[in-house]
Amino acid sequence: MFQIKKICCIGAGYVGGPTCSVIASMCPEITVTVVDVNESRIKAWNSETLPIYDTPGLNEVVMSCRGKNLFFSTDIDSAIKEADLVFISVNTPTKTYGMGKGRAADLKFIEACARRIVEVSDGYKIVTEKSTVPVRAAESIRRIFDANTKPSLNLQVLSNPEFLAEGTAVKDLKDPDRVLIGGDETPEGQRAISALCAVYEHWVPKSRIITTNTWSSELSKLAANAFLAQRISSINSISALCESTGADVEEVARAIGMDQRIGSKFLKASVGFGGSCFQKDVLNLVYLCEALNLPEVASYWQQVIDMNEYQRKRFACRIIDCLFNTVTGKKIALLGFSFKKDTGDTRESSSIYISKYLMDEAAKLHIYDPKVLKEQIIQDLSQPSISRDNPERGERLLSDLVTVSSDPYEACESAHALVICTEWDMFKKIYHKMLKPAFIFDGRRVLDHLHPQLQNLGFQIETIGKKVTTRIPFTPSGGGPRLNEPTIKKTKV
Repeated sequence: MFQIKKICCIGAGYVGGPTCSVIASMCPEITVTVVDVNESRIKAWNSETLPIYDTPGLNEVVMSCRGKNLFFSTDIDSAIKEADLVFISVNTPTKTYGMGKGRAADLKFIEACARRIVEVSDGYKIVTEKSTVPVRAAESIRRIFDANTKPSLNLQVLSNPEFLAEGTAVKDLKDPDRVLIGGDETPEGQRAISALCAVYEHWVPKSRIITTNTWSSELSKLAANAFLAQRISSINSISALCESTGADVEEVARAIGMDQRIGSKFLKASVGFGGSCFQKDVLNLVYLCEALNLPEVASYWQQVIDMNEYQRKRFACRIIDCLFNTVTGKKIALLGFSFKKDTGDTRESSSIYISKYLMDEAAKLHIYDPKVLKEQIIQDLSQPSISRDNPERGERLLSDLVTVSSDPYEACESAHALVICTEWDMFKKIYHKMLKPAFIFDGRRVLDHLHPQLQNLGFQIETIGKKVTTRIPFTPSGGGPRLNEPTIKKTKV
């Protein structure tokens, strides 16, 4: 069996960095080099302050083997030449142009990696997809290899998708519920699969290593994220019903979660899912179904995205309704900008969209997040997809509508409302003087046990999936989203 002694990983982000650090830690006889074109990112990996905050235990893993058998470098070509196995772990964003715009994955970085690998390589190498890719991406990589082959070159392509959750990546890598490896159903393909299996078998029981063909591996990654996203959208749809009937979505989720056929995970109602994978992968699945002439299947999965957008809009509408149907010029403290707690990642965060809806109504936002930089918040709120309805916003966004606070108490000072968009544990302890009547909009259900005390202090509580008895005689207008932009339209497929 071919033995892997040197690994190169192209891409030093949230997947490549932690994955290869754990491999180096668990396989001291294997030399692992993580490469990236981003010099500042590589410098951070080589420093005392790693570029990834949200992974407990990562710092210890990196420090234990960095400089021994774990290296971070910008010398991509040398690392590829020396490697027996090359992981491709680059970004695969949703396309913003051309065919498949808004749904299909943009594979330009994957293609660039494939061309670079075939250009500088000789001998036998295993090339493995680590990035989230659409079905048949491995076939595209293989076509590039075949079209540029050399007599001295033998490249095998595998799929090895990651199933990491931000905040628990090291735990997920050290004790995975499964490792999935897909490859060709040929003797050469099976040989490559066995070589990669041997790496994981250093610490993962064989019973947890699943081998499939390449297409099954790729589709399993998309399907897993789509199923998880579907559960969140499903419970969020029930949260709207709970608010209209007096039921409590937490009680409903607990009751149905105890059904062993359903389970309790991913039944937490909130302002919607975010992160780098869920929306991108569901949209990719929608596009795949459309391309294969499966419009009903595409429409089904598109509804998961539509429900997520509806939940964000619905929450923003409740804020406006409860603040006497206007937020113009009112100070609103928005606590939490990352897509979930214990991370600085803001990709597809619901906070971005809620901020947009409130800015469209001329609210003055004071945003606080313990781990998200001011520059990142401004960049996210300035992106074209967020500011397109108000293209003239420009400098006004920076100087008038948005203030990024370094202290949560400062953000809440004299605010009309406090909006919790990320479930940071520290937000459970925040009490401060606000304008009266004072509103708290809890989009993450982190204050449930404090409702009586908060109401006694004079707060009016609005939360997801539950009617909270109010002390202020005001009845919101109710109904679905009614912001000054079109409501969600059904997608034609």
